Amino acid sequence: MSVARKLSVLAALVLTLAAPSAAFSQQKLKFAHVYETSEPYHTWALWAAGEIAKRTNNRYTMDVFPASSLGNETQINQSLSLGTVDVIYTGQAFAARTYPPLGIGGAPYMFRDFDHWKKYSESAVLQELEEAYYKKGGNKPIAVVYYGVRHTTANKPIVKPEDMKGLKLRVPDAPLYIMYPKVVGANATPIAFAEVYLALQNGTVDAQENPLPTIFAKKFYEVQSHINLTGHITEMLITIVSGPLWSKLSDADRKVFQDVFREACAKATVEIAAAENRLVDEFATKYGKTVVKSDRAAFKQAFAKFLVGPDVAWDKALYDRVQAIK
Repeated sequence: MSVARKLSVLAALVLTLAAPSAAFSQQKLKFAHVYETSEPYHTWALWAAGEIAKRTNNRYTMDVFPASSLGNETQINQSLSLGTVDVIYTGQAFAARTYPPLGIGGAPYMFRDFDHWKKYSESAVLQELEEAYYKKGGNKPIAVVYYGVRHTTANKPIVKPEDMKGLKLRVPDAPLYIMYPKVVGANATPIAFAEVYLALQNGTVDAQENPLPTIFAKKFYEVQSHINLTGHITEMLITIVSGPLWSKLSDADRKVFQDVFREACAKATVEIAAAENRLVDEFATKYGKTVVKSDRAAFKQAFAKFLVGPDVAWDKALYDRVQAIK
């Protein structure tokens, strides 16, 4: 074999051996969530995907799958642990299935107002809970985003807790959401997020609860006459990276993911808070809904004993730490 031929064969061999390495170094990731494409969570997830590609020189690219297209919230949490999705947004109550005390931030009437929630979201208390969740399940929380204050829509006014007695209320299928109707005597009806509109329309349930921007995005107001400002849960979503992906990211890439998603979540938080303020008036003036100012103090009093009782997954010491945040 001539020298030129030997060099040609050697070059081909080098390329063949290098190919798997090159392919491995470029990974396409899946980001799954249950929210609509019109919502800030999705808009900023798309931005984050673009930024991660840019900041890792396309070593990591990401497709975003919205509106439960890869499964409901329970399913995408399971997929995260299996490594079949790489990043998700999820509610605290769903993440709390892995580490129950993490659910404290999603408990009814836990926060005084937005400012209290914001300080909690940046606190050492939450960081400790997220670290315990990571150690328990291997998946890594890297950012949180404001989801809004959850209110109750129905075809009747709800002013006091007793107005909810016997109401068939759709809630997400997680214990903390079920606590809300249970305490006030409503009938908790867990239904997947993607099926709520139809359930309201055909009378399978009488009511549902979500923040105003979600009520708007999912068009629940089309099939409910009253927006009752119960303000029962100040909610956030956690951005979580799967254990299989996090374990192979370099420290530099971990910082990229964390920085990008924290920036995306901060921008989405601003948009959600602004939408909440705007929609209180718009539901009445633009969409003809009856907006009811519920007696939040009466609701809060009804829940007080349950937040430190035997049915919750945290102790009084943790509850007191959250309440002490100023």
